[in-house]
Amino acid sequence: MANKGLFPDYIFESSWEVCNKVGGIYAVLSTRARTLCNMLGDHLIFIGPDCWKTEPCPYFKEDKALFADWRKKASSEGLSVKIGRWTVPGEPIAILVNFDSFYSKKDAIYGQLWEDFQVDSLHAYGDYDEASMFSYAAARVVQSFYYYNISPDKKVVYHGNEWMTGLGLLYIHKYVPEIATIFTTHATSIGRSIAGNNKPLYDYFEGYNGNQMAAELNMQSKHSIEHQTAKYVDCFTTVSEITARECKQLLDKPVDVVLPNGFENDFVPKGAVFTRKRKAAREKLLAIANGLTGSNLDDHTLIVSTSGRYEFRNKGIDVFIDAMNILRHDGRLKRDVVAFIDVPAWVREPRKDLQSRLEQVFNDGTPLDSPVITHWLNNMDQDNTLNKLRALGMTNAKNEHVKIIFIPCYLTGNDGIVNLSYYDVLLGNDLCVFPSYYEPWGYTPLESIAFKIPCVTTDLAGFGLWVNAELGRYGELADGVKVVHRTDSNYADVANAIEETVYEYSEFSAANVKAARSNAEKLSRKALWRHFIKYYEQAYDFALRKAAERVSKA
Repeated sequence: MANKGLFPDYIFESSWEVCNKVGGIYAVLSTRARTLCNMLGDHLIFIGPDCWKTEPCPYFKEDKALFADWRKKASSEGLSVKIGRWTVPGEPIAILVNFDSFYSKKDAIYGQLWEDFQVDSLHAYGDYDEASMFSYAAARVVQSFYYYNISPDKKVVYHGNEWMTGLGLLYIHKYVPEIATIFTTHATSIGRSIAGNNKPLYDYFEGYNGNQMAAELNMQSKHSIEHQTAKYVDCFTTVSEITARECKQLLDKPVDVVLPNGFENDFVPKGAVFTRKRKAAREKLLAIANGLTGSNLDDHTLIVSTSGRYEFRNKGIDVFIDAMNILRHDGRLKRDVVAFIDVPAWVREPRKDLQSRLEQVFNDGTPLDSPVITHWLNNMDQDNTLNKLRALGMTNAKNEHVKIIFIPCYLTGNDGIVNLSYYDVLLGNDLCVFPSYYEPWGYTPLESIAFKIPCVTTDLAGFGLWVNAELGRYGELADGVKVVHRTDSNYADVANAIEETVYEYSEFSAANVKAARSNAEKLSRKALWRHFIKYYEQAYDFALRKAAERVSKA
């Protein structure tokens, strides 16, 4: 029988997104928390930035009784912290750290970092200083807590997410070598930058040198901290095979373990609640479409959407629009289709003319001005999505089967038009499309199938590759996930494949739709954290063995 791996007695995990809902890492950490809490209880401690200062943080509940003695000690060491619970399933302990006091010492901190690890902070700009001071403060918190509360015989792991935690991981590596360090890059900063700057990331992949590209794209400092952290930590990890390949090429360091992003489905409504919420979402989405366009679309309409961060090329918003334009000209299409782009942009305000139409439940059959958008933007003339719709002549004419609508706000439930949360809107879709060009994992398609909505993704997304690996072949619509092959040079093929898939789904019988929805949901269950936590166990074991070896040689 194989030896059971080493498992930590304590885990500290830090991220800019602990108790701070700004992106996909929040979903990774907050959904994984309960699984780890079941294993470690209050020996799992998350560390995040105190972004709210005097305001209450909406994701955090302070508890002044927790570690009260240590908090006094930390304060005497110049550390300002709030201790409490992250208000997510499992309610793990969270420490929010105020890092403002370290800005005055940043030059000395960066100088030491160069001396110890050759990290170049000279070219820092933007969020580099903020992230680094948080990272330094978080590491000081771990160091202080460890020496005050934890006996030396305990196995301890410090896990940092993204380049923003790199400085702290290197600090722990140097000053508390007994603690095992794990670094997870969810996307390399240089890979994202290459893709975001419209350079072909994949065709010339083997020719790229990370350091050279960092200089060209003015990314030296972020790339340097990421490169050196990957090199020095006990266990270097990423979230998918496609990003592992990127790490090896651009960071000159193969990953030690791949940690795919799992999921919890406990917030997916069941039974009658699911049916009721789906009906309400469809009614709202169709009312918005009819209000904007003056149409009379009914429940037989196929509702399609894409969503995510507003990365026009990386997330494939451009190819989604082109696919819908091809569908608009497809003479075979018999059903009405409404395609929504649910992506937050620079919103000015909800449209008053649309609000009054939705309130009156009256439609005189005339379209509103600009019947393609639900909220006015501050930059209506410069917005990529609106410019592409204009260039293609997509005006939502009443006689056309395909309408496309841009919902450019965060779907929090109080945007003034939709007034439903993202998950409640998601339920109303028939099909979701995520044709990513650059996507280390891809939470949006995973969320989609958990809500029984089949989706389209690509094999440049970590999630798409995982689906293909699970099925042993390319995913098809009947499986619940259609995986489209995407490269640097087959954009038109991707647009055509998406169009064909949407048309195909519009022709599915009720039985085929039911089967695809059921298969989508079954596939999502294979990505639950109870299945994926084993990869974390491998990483903990790997890091702890490396740390034990280091300490034994000291």
